[in-house]
Amino acid sequence: MFASSGSSAPLPGEVVARLRAAGCVFAEDEARLLVAGARTPDELAAMVERRAAGLPLEHVLGWAAFHGLRVAVDPGVFVPRRRTEFLVDRAAALAPPRPVVVDLCCGSGALGAALASVAEGAELYAADLDPAAVRCARRNLPAGARVYQGDLFAPLPAGIRGRVDLLLANVPYVPSEEVGLLPPEARIHEARVALDGGADGLDLVRRVAGEAPGWLAPGGSLLVETGERQAGGAVEAFAAGGLVPSVATSEEWHATVVIGTRPGG
Repeated sequence: MFASSGSSAPLPGEVVARLRAAGCVFAEDEARLLVAGARTPDELAAMVERRAAGLPLEHVLGWAAFHGLRVAVDPGVFVPRRRTEFLVDRAAALAPPRPVVVDLCCGSGALGAALASVAEGAELYAADLDPAAVRCARRNLPAGARVYQGDLFAPLPAGIRGRVDLLLANVPYVPSEEVGLLPPEARIHEARVALDGGADGLDLVRRVAGEAPGWLAPGGSLLVETGERQAGGAVEAFAAGGLVPSVATSEEWHATVVIGTRPGG
């Protein structure tokens, strides 16, 4: 909460009513977070209005909850989806001791940060094309992690080629013609480059699958999230790139993760 000031703070009930009127489904939960996060009554009023105007709650608060962590999320940066925790769990189950990890298309760095929190001694690298995302990831990733700006593998150091145990690539996979159907929070307030996966949503998946074998260690794995109906196409792309594919699904998280392992481990 906040100390008293010259302005009167919106009452919790008023905050809930304003959010509910704006169409926020979880108005009570959001109101509690906004009230807790505001330092002054004026700041609370401004935060409520930004949320009511459609700004993602995480951008209003400046953080997102992900895999037990509070991840900083700056305006315009892709908000990590809770379903992607399933990908992190699958990666953690595959992690060898002191793994070499790459978080590709890292966004806020949420996946890398989450995996590093459970995989002791991880040697962590991350990259993203978006400068705002790179700045955000540098704040979220642990000391010693290296974060690069550039297109997919291009900015990564050549010294990790053939050494990567876990390659997390939460690439955009929304088909281009469906981006306009996304909720306004995503299509208006997140960068299109973080959403648009091309005609069938698999353009980036194919690019990553084609290059991944040269970066993975023998037995190392690439993990991507896809839509359920895209899993078959992703499996084909993985196999064409020389990876041994498998698919993991979670009804609880409504999540589909395609895993490709480099033979030889």
